[in-house]
Amino acid sequence: MKKQFISDISSDGKKVDSLFALKFKKPPVDYKNNKQGKWFEMRLADKTGEMTAKYWGNDELKTLEIYESFSRGCVVALSGTVQEYPKGSNNFSISVDSALDTLRVCSADEYNVADFVATTSKDVGSMLVEVRAILESVEDKDLSRLIKLFVSDKTFMDLFSKTPAAMEYHQNYVGGLLEHTLNVMKISDNVCGLYPELDRDLVVCGAFLHDIGKMNELELSGTLIGVSHEGMLIGHTVIGHDMVSKRIAKIDDFPETLKLKLLHIVLSHNGKKEYGSPKVPQLPEAVVVHYADDCDAKVDIFLRLKREANTDDSWIWDKKIKGHVYLG
Repeated sequence: MKKQFISDISSDGKKVDSLFALKFKKPPVDYKNNKQGKWFEMRLADKTGEMTAKYWGNDELKTLEIYESFSRGCVVALSGTVQEYPKGSNNFSISVDSALDTLRVCSADEYNVADFVATTSKDVGSMLVEVRAILESVEDKDLSRLIKLFVSDKTFMDLFSKTPAAMEYHQNYVGGLLEHTLNVMKISDNVCGLYPELDRDLVVCGAFLHDIGKMNELELSGTLIGVSHEGMLIGHTVIGHDMVSKRIAKIDDFPETLKLKLLHIVLSHNGKKEYGSPKVPQLPEAVVVHYADDCDAKVDIFLRLKREANTDDSWIWDKKIKGHVYLG
């Protein structure tokens, strides 16, 4: 049973005795000043966050044996003490002293995967009902036929409901893609109410399909969210383009211009080439989906940073957004 979560242990001197997923480990290194033994660093994770741990070994062979015994995604049982370094930095890590503390690999029957992989707090069934309701309002017959190919595919919808929206950034939990997509669809639909000239059917369909490539890009690897080989080498934007293209190819007489517009929305939804978009938005409908996508992602990460802030200061600086967040 997991006794402590990372969100509960950010205080100097606190004793830690719990289970954590191993995100990565760094090779053992020698101590300075000819001290005997080796030490190594690990990055630990659970559903509440991440934290660094350092194992201080006094027996080189034992340290190497422990280091080799675990790999990425496994769960380790660990005891140690939280240290803040440097003092006042709000930078905490767990110090594991080989003479006093423990570090070992856990067997599968010792832990619950749900403790390490977060899940959306929203009801998946209710979100799916909302997604389907918005899609059913699409009047264009060709887009309706395309949508039906996706939503009638149980395998597709099951994976769509479970995939995270990101590995670390926004909605990085099981069900995150569904939650994010629904938000983007709602934001986009509201924008269409302000601008009657927009092709609302195209916007709604594009919002639904913009991130489906993440279903193949991201994968649950044991207790961690990771990037697949396909995701790393090709990326979700191009993967999504191919997924939509293959479905359109199954529809007789699908209009070529409509196809190009929809694929353009998928390819341009990240907005800039440096953010992974092969194309920048060139349609007003693509602009809507891009900014709806960006809006939901940024609001989600700002709200999460506020919730997780562990400080009395009025601001925090975060490397993910490369800026400050006001906590008042």
